[in-house]
Amino acid sequence: MTTTPHRPGRLALSEIRGPVLHPGDDGYAEEVTGFNLAALHTPDVAVGATGAEDIVAALRWASATGTPVAVQATGHGANFPIEQGLLISTKRMTDVRVDPEARTATVAAGAKWRHVLQAAAPHGLAALCGSSTDAGAVGYTLGGGLPVLGRTFGYAADMVRSFDLVTPDGTLREVTAEAEPELFWALRGGKGNIGVVTSMTFDLLPVASLLGGGIYCPGEHAAALLDAWADWTELVPEEMCSSYTLLRLPPIPEIPEPLRGGFWARVAVAWTGEPAEGERLLEPIRAAAPVVVDTVEEMPFAAVDRIYMEPQDPLPATEACVLLRELPTEARATLLAQVGPGVADCPLLMVELRHMGGALSRPAAADDAICARDAGYLLETVAVLPVPEAAAAVQETVTSLQSAMAPYATGHTMVNLHGTPHDEPDRARAWTAEVYDRLRHDKATYDPDNLLRYGHTVAPE
Repeated sequence: MTTTPHRPGRLALSEIRGPVLHPGDDGYAEEVTGFNLAALHTPDVAVGATGAEDIVAALRWASATGTPVAVQATGHGANFPIEQGLLISTKRMTDVRVDPEARTATVAAGAKWRHVLQAAAPHGLAALCGSSTDAGAVGYTLGGGLPVLGRTFGYAADMVRSFDLVTPDGTLREVTAEAEPELFWALRGGKGNIGVVTSMTFDLLPVASLLGGGIYCPGEHAAALLDAWADWTELVPEEMCSSYTLLRLPPIPEIPEPLRGGFWARVAVAWTGEPAEGERLLEPIRAAAPVVVDTVEEMPFAAVDRIYMEPQDPLPATEACVLLRELPTEARATLLAQVGPGVADCPLLMVELRHMGGALSRPAAADDAICARDAGYLLETVAVLPVPEAAAAVQETVTSLQSAMAPYATGHTMVNLHGTPHDEPDRARAWTAEVYDRLRHDKATYDPDNLLRYGHTVAPE
């Protein structure tokens, strides 16, 4: 691989409509800081893009000067510090256009799912967002996108009709399955390897409301609730989407009582069928262990954040995941031995099992780079890092957990939840060997100088 030398220079203000900021400039720190405060960025230059033209100009400059490039909308997935080069911030690009007759939305690069749901809800429509509507729609979808309603409708990437993409040479392309099939394949599950997406058009769903929320039991009953949930997931229809979570919540005012400061086992659900049928299906879960808090209710889809109640304010965090084929009794016991109620000093805020299968296991209409369709469950861990020194204990716990669960794993991860890879082989676990090789080939075609080298990217072939 040949990488063009890094010669950042100073980007000409006359070519960019948005702000162009360097270290020490007013507004620089605000521009480069994302939601995840564990990844502190210090690029040589930051461009606050206001539209596709700014991104084209910035990439042409980067290509001419050999400057590496990173892109950030919300920074939810910012697991990698950006310490040099050019950071393109798309957070000003939040336009959302809904076509209620075609049931589509066209969103700009920095739009959050919250913006999409607000625009779609008046038409009785919904989008395949994840557990937090504060996340950016484009970055989430480029990684495949694991929706709250995934078992029912599939991955967010399955809904995409087209992308507007700027490749590293500064060329703006319209990418569809017909016009640019290889780029269309790579952008759906291959993350940001081959260009910067300026907008995306995707299908919306006629879902105005759902039954959703969380059933919380004391952590000492984690085993009983896990057994009940795991057995239950083998029987429920694909309209029932759920997860099992161990939560060690800090004693901070942002967390409501009685959950504040406690250790909890939770089953979170999202059901799009008849509410009465959903409530009937939940009876075995509610009967499995003492229920202290039950937030399951009918809600507008735009209120989907109520289900998982994820943090809304920036914080330093690290995450990791592994895909599991199945969850037999011995796998459940292994999980709890590693991070269950008997582990007093577990440093993880959250350990979650998401039920996969259903529409998540079916092939997409057009081939894509998603490699999670053979998984029965996804195991995700999240830890808050109050001080950098906490990272070592977290990594040790995560490594031990993933090693213990390896006999039940597919060998792969989901790129959006992979966390911070240690090296290129670790990054490759997000894909099968065939998909990884194909991504590297596409990288060599569209980004041979590896300008887009930050984040969860691959090296050129």
